[in-house]
Amino acid sequence: MILREDIKDFINTIPSNVIIVAATKYVEADQMLKLLDNGINNFGENRVDAFLRKYDALKDNKDIRWHFIGHLQRNKAKDIIDKIDVLESLDSLELAKIIEAKRQAPLDCFIEVSINLEENKNGVNYKEIDSFVEEILKFKKINLVGFMMMAIKNDSKDDCLKQFKALAYLKERVEKKFNISIPYLSMGMSDDYKEAIKAGTTHVRLGRILWKN
Repeated sequence: MILREDIKDFINTIPSNVIIVAATKYVEADQMLKLLDNGINNFGENRVDAFLRKYDALKDNKDIRWHFIGHLQRNKAKDIIDKIDVLESLDSLELAKIIEAKRQAPLDCFIEVSINLEENKNGVNYKEIDSFVEEILKFKKINLVGFMMMAIKNDSKDDCLKQFKALAYLKERVEKKFNISIPYLSMGMSDDYKEAIKAGTTHVRLGRILWKN
């Protein structure tokens, strides 16, 4: 896969207040450097082994902000927890405890929320989000910055928009209940990012739309 030829034009279609997190699962360091050349410096990985390989190849590039966007198995968390800048898939207190024990500085974390109880099988059930947030706020090494979700694949655009709006509403409700600020929402991928933007997302996780086969 190589970068689409009109990448600059595409980037300009994304509102300036929305951060593109490039989902780099299928590309290697050479293509990631081309993203950097075009102003995209937030990279999202979802496999520990691939992340470690690419991190090692690109560790001299201080502009990169590394996001881990996949389900992080607890037995592998210690290998990356002090290398990533953002964890977008915090989904259990057990993982939070590992972050607390292994991380040197506080880690920016998104709670992965299962709004639809289908796509986010590893996420926190939205019905249990209040008790989960209450516990997460007790951890010193976790900086709660946002909520993340995935819409149901192949749903209509209207249904995706409804799901994204539900997470935006949930975030606002939790902020009021706990008197905290949760500044970010990570919603939308290559098929549904436009709906996520309409719903107020601050981050979109874009993969294949950035590339041409």
